[in-house]
Amino acid sequence: MAKIKKGDLVLVISGRDKGSTGRVLEVLVESQRIVVEGVQRVQKHVKAGQTQRGTRTGGIETIEAPIHISNVMLVDPETKKGTRVGYRTEQVERDGRTRTVRVRVAKRSGKDI
Repeated sequence: MAKIKKGDLVLVISGRDKGSTGRVLEVLVESQRIVVEGVQRVQKHVKAGQTQRGTRTGGIETIEAPIHISNVMLVDPETKKGTRVGYRTEQVERDGRTRTVRVRVAKRSGKDI
């Protein structure tokens, strides 16, 4: 189970974009990398060509490149600072059955994420 998920607000703690924050757009589980909005932007040269919806113009595009998951830290919803992530187990009753559920918790403030 990954500690960082799509849609989370994260803080970059190392690399050229250190100190910037953004939302997670995509999680690449196999390579342990994530794509963060507005972070690790690189320029890519694109060749003009045909697509299913018409022609695509060529030129230089700016895209977000993946960043390793160890270089980011989840932002605590209460203090708005970087925090580590822990888990708490809860007993939840659904449809007359009791189930154990893991809930992500910010270690800095103790609040649920």
